[in-house]
Amino acid sequence: MIESVVQSLVSGLPVLVLHFGITVAMLIAGIWVYTKITPYNEFKLIREGNTAAAVSLSGACIGLAIPLAFCMAASVNVLDIVLWGIAAIVIQLIGFRVTDWLLKDLPSRIQSGEMGPAILLVAIKFSIASINAAAITG
Repeated sequence: MIESVVQSLVSGLPVLVLHFGITVAMLIAGIWVYTKITPYNEFKLIREGNTAAAVSLSGACIGLAIPLAFCMAASVNVLDIVLWGIAAIVIQLIGFRVTDWLLKDLPSRIQSGEMGPAILLVAIKFSIASINAAAITG
């Protein structure tokens, strides 16, 4: 029995590491794209002590990670992860941009450090991520 468990681990671990690595790489790429499509430099604002920017970027990170995690869990191979992961990232980024568009003064309010809009933005990002993750696995 122990031998079969060890054999399962030996054969499955490389696949897990590959799938995990691909998913993390996609998360990093999604965060990079997100920081490029926002009208402000999150990392600069965070270095300057802007908590609202940190909250907003944290929400984006988690908002991208949730559907990517579901992609990894529901996928059967690397191509499956990549294709569904790209779809998940695109949906998230569109959702973030629509939110920015609907709340027209949101970027300037985050730049000025207002926490209320940042918290609302995080809630919207998590909501989109939850629906996105359900759609991916549905």
